[in-house]
Amino acid sequence: MVDFSLDDVVRPGSRVALADGCGTPTVLQGPLSRAAARAGDVRLVLGWMPAPTPDLDPTAFADVRVLMGGPGVRSMVEAGDAHVVPCRLSAVPTLLAGVLKPDLLVATLVRGPRGLHLGAEASYMRGLIEAGVPVAGVVSTATPLADAGDPLPADAITVLGETDEGPAEIPTPPPTPADEAIARNVAALVPEGARVQVGPGRLAQAMVAALEVPVRIDSGLLPEPVVDLDQKGLLLDDPMCAYLIGTRRLYDWADGRRLLHPIEVTHDVGRLSAAGEPPLIGLNAALEIDVDGQVNVEGLGRSAAGMIGGHPDFAAAGVRGPGLSVIALASAHKDRPTLVERLSRPVTTASHDVDVVVTERGTADLRGLDRAERRAALLDLWDGRVAG
Repeated sequence: MVDFSLDDVVRPGSRVALADGCGTPTVLQGPLSRAAARAGDVRLVLGWMPAPTPDLDPTAFADVRVLMGGPGVRSMVEAGDAHVVPCRLSAVPTLLAGVLKPDLLVATLVRGPRGLHLGAEASYMRGLIEAGVPVAGVVSTATPLADAGDPLPADAITVLGETDEGPAEIPTPPPTPADEAIARNVAALVPEGARVQVGPGRLAQAMVAALEVPVRIDSGLLPEPVVDLDQKGLLLDDPMCAYLIGTRRLYDWADGRRLLHPIEVTHDVGRLSAAGEPPLIGLNAALEIDVDGQVNVEGLGRSAAGMIGGHPDFAAAGVRGPGLSVIALASAHKDRPTLVERLSRPVTTASHDVDVVVTERGTADLRGLDRAERRAALLDLWDGRVAG
């Protein structure tokens, strides 16, 4: 593997943002770690890291801040080598423009007919570049051109070289019978022509597969089942998203489509809930929910298995506009009820941003209910089974 040197761009005492998502430049993670160790006192900012990061050495940095999470940072977070900053995804651009503003962005780039573009995600990167943060990047010949924005300013970019490495491929396991039962209950809540937000994973795949009416996708993450939706003739317009997550099948489908938009657009609650737009149906999963309807998606106990991400953004948009905020989860995990008296982590999404809760057992519609009635509806959905 070529060792792309970052010694000329990583300065002592600087803060570096590493592009996130499936397209994070893994070929630069080792070189970045070594350059940081040589420079000294370099701080690192990470976003959503869904793929392993074996060459990224958190101990090479004076400080590591994680603004989302994912499997790629789980071990360093649980070991205490990285600090998770609790923030909704829509707040990330503000943090990166202020107290966590980086001096350098390290990213994957794609060559288009008029210049260089971002790769398999737009995320927070375009905002940083427009704010004048310089970019050190590697040009990928195997990454789709799905950026909806204009070419990046050439004078802001240092091209370190090329790679034939494409975005990380994240396959999804087949849905379980419980996932499929949940998905059928969810599909009944989605009207024709709606905008649907969905995340990654097994349950999300089942929910998209269960849709039987034409819909639009307006989401933070664009998972691979959107390809099946398109093939069934149920996809209206090009999706809007900040990240792609899937396998080569999704990336090939996305190539040449204007899909990727900055977080400032995709997670704008005002846009998502605007009057006159098709209703937004936010389909969000959860690790657990308490009897008052408060949701935890960050982890269970000490495990950093989840992340805040755009969960509270889309939930708030769903309840604010003409759509719905739906929380979908299995009624039990490893024989333990997912309805709990007290969450094992802080609240991710507030109870007042939850309209409907769906399990394989059915649906609890919480709209218009007072606190006692909402509690009773959730207990009934779980047949009174609550974890302490």
